[in-house]
Amino acid sequence: MCRLLGIAASEPTEFKIVLREAPRSLAALSREHRDGWGIAVFDATSGSWQVDKGVVCAGEDERFHRLAIGTRGQLLISHIRQKTIGDTALVNTHPFERGRWIFAHNGTVKDVAWLRENTSHARFAEIQGETDSELLFAWILSRLDDAAVTHSPAGADTDRAVGALARAGRERPGFGAFNFLLSDGSATYAHRFGRSMFLLERTPEDVVVSSRTSRDGTVLETPWSPGRSAVFVASERITDEPWQSIDDGTLLRVERKPSPNWRLIAT
Repeated sequence: MCRLLGIAASEPTEFKIVLREAPRSLAALSREHRDGWGIAVFDATSGSWQVDKGVVCAGEDERFHRLAIGTRGQLLISHIRQKTIGDTALVNTHPFERGRWIFAHNGTVKDVAWLRENTSHARFAEIQGETDSELLFAWILSRLDDAAVTHSPAGADTDRAVGALARAGRERPGFGAFNFLLSDGSATYAHRFGRSMFLLERTPEDVVVSSRTSRDGTVLETPWSPGRSAVFVASERITDEPWQSIDDGTLLRVERKPSPNWRLIAT
């Protein structure tokens, strides 16, 4: 298994709380998910992703901690890996990047033969590693290519294409578990099937608590401005806030603009 984390915020935000300081931060969870980590931050000014990865356990990696402290942005996709298919190597570490798209997966796809058969030659040729996750990404991009939405801003046609591929995977007998985060920098699709996934919303109406003590005694300092809003999606409840469980078989679309929001996508 692995762990996913996605955040869309209304203004540049420090991510150190969820990456390394919260009781269930990715650094803390990496004690059980030791086979690599990845952090992808979208730069709205340049319209591009900054992706950093490592193969050392995140909680024991000084580079991960430096990035966790210094990472700041409006959109984050992050992942820690517990390998099931593929060696511990950078090419097998999430998130994966292809053009404008970033992808991270939690679960194990068992029907890889079907994925290979239904992945275009062009997308299959882009695969660099050994994982079912990267093959799943190649299959997803093949479906987006077929719908002619890969290179255009995510819209209603993209929603339909992602909804259709999510449904196809779920309906395939023995397909396996495929929670995923798929983002083009403006829209982030969050799909739950076979693994846990939770949602947290923060709005300007929320009481801003600059310092809080968690159940285990950890004191968290949260630099949170009164006007900021955000949507969080994660494999676990990372903080003691009121996260809500996402139902199995659900596909969400999370938007950064005009302010972070989410909605259900029909599948």
